[in-house]
Amino acid sequence: MVWIALWLIGASLLAFVLYGSDKFRAKRGGPRISEALLLTVAALGGGFGAMMGMQIFRHKTKRLKFLLGVPLCFLFNAIVVWILIQLLSQ
Repeated sequence: MVWIALWLIGASLLAFVLYGSDKFRAKRGGPRISEALLLTVAALGGGFGAMMGMQIFRHKTKRLKFLLGVPLCFLFNAIVVWILIQLLSQ
C-alpha cells in the first residue's frame, strides 16, 4: 500500500508544479502547458495537487472545465484509492 501513497504524492507534486509553472509562463509570455496535460495529471492521481495549485497560484480558477474537472478528478482519485485499499487488504 506504500506504493499507492508514493504514487499520489508524486502525482500531486507534479500537478502542483505544473500549475505553478503554467501560471509563471502565462505571466511571462512563455510557452504554455496544455490544458489537456494539466487535467490528465490531475486525473492520474494528482487531483489534490491540482486543486492546491489552482488555489495557491490562482490559476485556471475561472475556467469551468477546471472548476468542475479538477474536483471530479480528486473524487475519482479518492474512489480508486479506496477500491485499491479494499482489494489489497483482503
